Amino acid sequence: MTAAPETTVSAQFLGLLARDLPPDRLTTDPVVLAAHATDRSGTRPQGEPLAVVHAERTEDVTVTLRHAHALGVPVVPRGAGTGLSGGATAGEGALVLDLSRMNRIRELSADDQLAVVEPGVVTAELDRAAGAHGLRYAPDPASAAISTIGGNIATNAGGLRCAKYGVTRDSVLGLEAVLADGTVIGTGRRTVKGVTGYDLTALLTGSEGTLAVITSATLRLRPLPVATATLAAWFDSFEAAAEASYAIARAGVVPALAELVDGPVLEAIDPALRARGAALLLVQCDGAGAAIEAAVVARVLAPLASAVEATEDPVEAETLLAARRLALPALERLGRPLIEDIAVPRSRLAEAAREIRDISARHGVPVFTIAHAADGNLHPIIVVDPSLDRLPEAAWEAAGEIFALALRLGGTLTGEHGVGVLKRQWVADELGPAAHALQRRLKEVFDPRGILNPGKSL
Repeated sequence: MTAAPETTVSAQFLGLLARDLPPDRLTTDPVVLAAHATDRSGTRPQGEPLAVVHAERTEDVTVTLRHAHALGVPVVPRGAGTGLSGGATAGEGALVLDLSRMNRIRELSADDQLAVVEPGVVTAELDRAAGAHGLRYAPDPASAAISTIGGNIATNAGGLRCAKYGVTRDSVLGLEAVLADGTVIGTGRRTVKGVTGYDLTALLTGSEGTLAVITSATLRLRPLPVATATLAAWFDSFEAAAEASYAIARAGVVPALAELVDGPVLEAIDPALRARGAALLLVQCDGAGAAIEAAVVARVLAPLASAVEATEDPVEAETLLAARRLALPALERLGRPLIEDIAVPRSRLAEAAREIRDISARHGVPVFTIAHAADGNLHPIIVVDPSLDRLPEAAWEAAGEIFALALRLGGTLTGEHGVGVLKRQWVADELGPAAHALQRRLKEVFDPRGILNPGKSL
């Protein structure tokens, strides 16, 4: 049997979607297609997507995937498009499944300390809604004001508070998801404990839309801390600040966050910040013992830092934390950032920083570094000329050496941003051939025709 021409398949697919979806769900407007072709990574695939489906309910997703599976049309799930590894990019012939309209908080239970939400709910909005009940959603990615829960789950996002509260996976209790053929499944439960069967919830969390499309999530909420205490410590070098972060751990303190910002990033945010030191370490303790823990941290940092500031006032704390939250926007004003996301054992953070600086000098590529110091997750950010249609070879070479460095130090290619397309060529180096082959077989079980976010992750 001769295969139907691609244009015939595309026309048939669009006809079926137009027939079976409500009239406001499907668009082929070129302006909309162009806006949905890339994400915050700036990665630009070849060609434009075929169409965009704006899903508003689970049924829209099932209809779309059922027809896509039958005809072999690639589907790229998408939230807010804030991803930093190219995981939501869509090229020629792909359908973009936009989930941002699925933005309802279906349930928020103060007694069970959980929320049931759709994937398009903005992270910060869930946190605000939980706050009205004396609770919060603990994951706190830097993009919380614009990123969605579905995207956070797709990449297993981390964030500032992951030092104490873990990454997204630690707050996901259960999922409703649609498989590639349109089958709806439920995973997990509403309880914190539960070990029945394989942990499909954990498997789907971080799978970057390659195994299923998430349409609802049951999330764990936590009580708002009764108090917080925040410290800002300035250092003469990034390495010295990293070494100081080890001392905090050795003192037995588990901070809610411990963030490192290097001198070039401080310069990009505000030259006055850079004038105060070559690196900034931000530490926040929370809970009933926040003040006591902060006092311990201050005693540890005082002989190591050039200056230490502390506050228990929330407004002043946000002022101190602004230097971290403003880092990426500041770098985006300088050019196009290639944002790396390696993690190394915490004890090798300073070593990694030193070698990253050497890599930057060797290739003549500027590298700006921020880090989640408490868990060894570094973001070495290469900034290039935004007018270039592709990344310079020197930038790719520097990135490759940074990835190799992470693996050599016993770390990983990505701590929270995902693989997407930018890191895919190095995945096999980290996983090893046997594990890589096993993961590919898992992909085939969930998505036998390979239509879900093809060319991403593995």
